[in-house]
Amino acid sequence: MLTSGVGEPDPEIIARLTGDPRLIAGIAAYRRHPWRREMPEVPVLWREGGSSLLDFGGDGPTLVVVPSLVNRASVLDLMPGRSMLRGLAGAGLRVVLLDWGWPGEIERAFTLTDYVAGRLERALVAIGRPVRLAGYCMGGLLTVAAAERRPDLVQGLALLATPWDFHAADPAGAAKLAGLLPWLEPMLGFNGTLPIDALQLLFTLLDPDGIAGKYREFASVDQDSDRARQFVAMEDWLNDGVPLAAPVARECLAGWYGENTPARGTWRIAGLPVRPDLLRVPSFVAVPSRDRIVPPESALPLAAMIPGAVVHQPISGHIGMVAGARADAALWQPLAAWASGL
Repeated sequence: MLTSGVGEPDPEIIARLTGDPRLIAGIAAYRRHPWRREMPEVPVLWREGGSSLLDFGGDGPTLVVVPSLVNRASVLDLMPGRSMLRGLAGAGLRVVLLDWGWPGEIERAFTLTDYVAGRLERALVAIGRPVRLAGYCMGGLLTVAAAERRPDLVQGLALLATPWDFHAADPAGAAKLAGLLPWLEPMLGFNGTLPIDALQLLFTLLDPDGIAGKYREFASVDQDSDRARQFVAMEDWLNDGVPLAAPVARECLAGWYGENTPARGTWRIAGLPVRPDLLRVPSFVAVPSRDRIVPPESALPLAAMIPGAVVHQPISGHIGMVAGARADAALWQPLAAWASGL
């Protein structure tokens, strides 16, 4: 089994099998690095089940940020100097994060409709006033559906590295992911979720060369540098995932990846198709040009469908755009300027 207890395919086992000294050195350097994440706690505005609204403060228009259902929301508050949420709060916005949390007994039965038409909409209602709404990655699809359903709650919509056409860049790869569903069914039925180990395997299939390469590079990095600390922060976050409710896993793998339902106009929330072309709120679509998780070919069709959308294409990757060394200039400042100017 090529996985470690924290979920990512175990690079140490991979290194032993490949006999790669640089890879082994990089893994060893990561595991002995002393950095640990320490960030100030933020107030909780609202809770429901395992989910909560976290108040990152700031003055100005309210921006509610919605992350993916997989991986922890902490990537948006990664470390000192690398927190998109705190950066936006300091740039003239009142920033609130919807942290989905860990799926408990109730959430394990959730569909995407339960998340969008239920929890997300109730969180927006709890804020008590219309907001700017921002969705990152999978969270972007959920916010598209919410903004279409409840335009009374949304003053503007920002979509950050959000996939839409799941077959545009690599239809064979999408079909391969969808084809794994029958093999995952025993796990889904037993756990009620798609466990972290299985999710990490799926992410690895999206970028199969990334794991070994990043550890080889880390072997030669100054271990007392900001670059090394950021690498450790990113890896710790990647290894600290969140399970995905079984009905959502089936909907994503069979529907999004298998049938490409968003791009075909057949993805439905609460029985109604999700139609970005019907959105009538100001929209900002960030499409990082170096994204290997959500290639530009997948995200740009969504931007093209939304009337009047502002398209921003930073020279960044999927995670680097929100938490990298140049994230402030790549995304935070343009997003803050757009949201403040509505």
